[in-house]
Amino acid sequence: MNPAEKPAPFIPSASEYILDNFEQTDRIAMLVLNRDFSETIQRITSAQKAASPEFQAWLRYKNANGSDIYIGMNPLKKDASTRTKEEIESIKHVYIDLDHGGPEALEAVENSSVVPKPNYVLNSSPEKHQVVWRVEGMSLDEAEGLLHAMAREFGGDPAATDATRVLRVPGFVNKKYDTNFYVEARRESTETYHLRDFKLHIDSQDSPRHNYNNRAKRESSPRTNLSQSEHDWAFAKRALARGDDPEEVIQQIAQHRAQDKSDPQYYARLTVQKAQAEIERAQQHNPSPEPAESTHKEKQLDH
Repeated sequence: MNPAEKPAPFIPSASEYILDNFEQTDRIAMLVLNRDFSETIQRITSAQKAASPEFQAWLRYKNANGSDIYIGMNPLKKDASTRTKEEIESIKHVYIDLDHGGPEALEAVENSSVVPKPNYVLNSSPEKHQVVWRVEGMSLDEAEGLLHAMAREFGGDPAATDATRVLRVPGFVNKKYDTNFYVEARRESTETYHLRDFKLHIDSQDSPRHNYNNRAKRESSPRTNLSQSEHDWAFAKRALARGDDPEEVIQQIAQHRAQDKSDPQYYARLTVQKAQAEIERAQQHNPSPEPAESTHKEKQLDH
């Protein structure tokens, strides 16, 4: 090979990508999402099984029939049955979802002095990219603080700042748009990074997620340790009381719970219907309520 030539980048298959990012015994979440039929299937299994020919054949079948294929980027506890923060075993990856800015946004990340060279860059859809770093030694709070900081620094999708987030799997077709788009990844580094390698101001209690969670707890009920369903119900009540379109509220909640509900649309619609009934009952008892003090529209759920 000519010394001036660069070696060809490693373009992994789906199986190679899984096994390069996880130990074979790691428990990982694979998500299969069909938007046309509102079907969400999550399988929590070992990385070895997820990369097996049998499992990959099932994923290819689902993909060919309209489903998008995703993977949770952090391994789960051995007995995990859901993909929640409490079930995360360790932090193995941080990432940024560049859904605006095209090649220029990616170039800004790759040429930046505040983040190291990424391990993988995925072309997830036309002029959109997902960038992944392999890490170790980070706590969940440190990882999510870093996710927020990178999204803020590079204009990444603020919804992709959760340690339980799923990203696309290379080797499958993106079915979200009218035209199919083949998702491809290229490996740029084999290093494993630490928090000190990222020269960014890391959010703590001031991060958007902390602010949302704290506000939801304050506004929904004086009780503590509310379930996620109770938070969703309280969110729906506040949004409807402000006059938000019920269909928009349904879509926000459905998107928020798409990764842990078998039928998020049904769940969201039922939640909003219950909230509407509660508001109507309150109005019957108090037909001329004072207008709510709200000078701005609360931001959407950040998943």
